[in-house]
Amino acid sequence: MTEAEWESLCDGCGKCCLHKLQEEDTGRIHHTNVACLLLDLHSCRCSSYETRWDTVPDCVKLIPKLVSRLKWMPETCAYRLLADGQPLPPWHPLETGDPESVHRAGMSARGRSISEVEAGPIEDYIVEWGDL
Repeated sequence: MTEAEWESLCDGCGKCCLHKLQEEDTGRIHHTNVACLLLDLHSCRCSSYETRWDTVPDCVKLIPKLVSRLKWMPETCAYRLLADGQPLPPWHPLETGDPESVHRAGMSARGRSISEVEAGPIEDYIVEWGDL
């Protein structure tokens, strides 16, 4: 798979760019609706994708061998689904040909998240969405 093909798997949901909290003693992950400061809350895409590490040095570069180890990836993520041998969901832009289909299906962070710039203590923003 070429890098362009790999990148095209991203459905643009933005859920991987929401902050997570991990319990030290159990390793349990708590998802929040607090978005990275670079996430455009409408498009659910990184506003500075090519240079994101200049601002967010710990941003993860997804590569095939890493995906299966990232337990915090959303259950609906195409990278995770393919790593698990599952098909793309019917609302995925590669299936519909429409980048807005992920948003219309309610599977993105659009309208459900807040920027870390505006949020208060992250512990106040823990969410239990069924699609995380």
